[in-house]
Amino acid sequence: MSETRVNAVGVPDVRTAHQDLHSGQGALRGEHPGRSRNPVIKVADLAWLEFEKPDLDRAEVFARDFGFGIAARSETELWLRGTFAGSPCMVIRRGRTSRFIGPAFRAAERADLDRLARVTGTSVRDADVPGGGKAVDLLDPSGFPVRVVHCAAELPALPEQQPLLLNFGTGHRRTNVTQRPPREPSRIQRLGHVVLETRVFGRALDWYLDTLGMIVSDFLFLDGRRGRGPTMAFIRCDQGSRAVDHHTLAMHLGPGNGYVHSAYQVTDLDSIAAGGEYLAERGYRRSWGIGRHIQGSQLFDYWRDPDRLMLEHFADGDLFSCDLEPGWAPMSTCGLAQWGPPATRDFLGTSPSPQRVRDVIEALRGDNEMDPARLLGLLKAATS
Repeated sequence: MSETRVNAVGVPDVRTAHQDLHSGQGALRGEHPGRSRNPVIKVADLAWLEFEKPDLDRAEVFARDFGFGIAARSETELWLRGTFAGSPCMVIRRGRTSRFIGPAFRAAERADLDRLARVTGTSVRDADVPGGGKAVDLLDPSGFPVRVVHCAAELPALPEQQPLLLNFGTGHRRTNVTQRPPREPSRIQRLGHVVLETRVFGRALDWYLDTLGMIVSDFLFLDGRRGRGPTMAFIRCDQGSRAVDHHTLAMHLGPGNGYVHSAYQVTDLDSIAAGGEYLAERGYRRSWGIGRHIQGSQLFDYWRDPDRLMLEHFADGDLFSCDLEPGWAPMSTCGLAQWGPPATRDFLGTSPSPQRVRDVIEALRGDNEMDPARLLGLLKAATS
């Protein structure tokens, strides 16, 4: 749907459903402000994500094909990394099933761990991470273990995939030279964000803002039900005037409590595309892509690993400082991307399965924020 207006100089101004989905005006009176007045600490970033898988050899093959480096490997653990200096991106521990355990966030200062432990009634312990460090273990309202860490040492930087030199219009930066991006794995630079589904969205949102000092970049609400509050939030870390990723954590209300996907930065669009061709040639399944998102603006491509966990390659995401207030927009499938193929049923999670049916039944019977009206609203958003 589009609407054509004429601006002050008589030029048609075509406005589409994809415009103005982020607003700097903030919440309406009485709506969620998107940040805590006095958080316990302010985490600096995601450190890594923790998973369990029964077959570490198979996990390592996919990890290399997807573009991770190997930081450490033992009989029971696989630590994956990007090319940037810092902490690893992911740890996979040997377990009976393939499952997401929880996120680890990086504390800005070692003293933040002491404050966090004191306020939450926990303790600071040694962190099981290459190079050592300290950690505080928490549990969020959805039941996810959340670790806050301060690492004693950083992994050194690795060689990068260099961005291609592009010609734009009359700006000819490359002449008498051809370029062919190699058909090779996208080289992961760093962990960008994780997306979680929760039945207790409001409680979980407030916990991350109050406990870890995160702030909201964008809220989504069910169309026609803004008065009931948001049902999804894109949340970033607060590093003051330093601009950071539009979202480090995204959460949405749903019938289940679980991992949706995680995202890893690569160099550019050619890295996404050539790396995707490499994955397809090796029999991996694309879930959705390539396209460009609206909230966050990043270029994206989503894939399933051999255990059907979803991972994203992304590049060119938005960076926000602490000054920008949350935007508000209705949830809809058409609002997921500015361009690209239609969102797939696989990506949206709308394909029926016995586990999904069980999730819906448990959610509607349980003490949480799901009810029939919200369930119908979520189904409508997934098809709009």
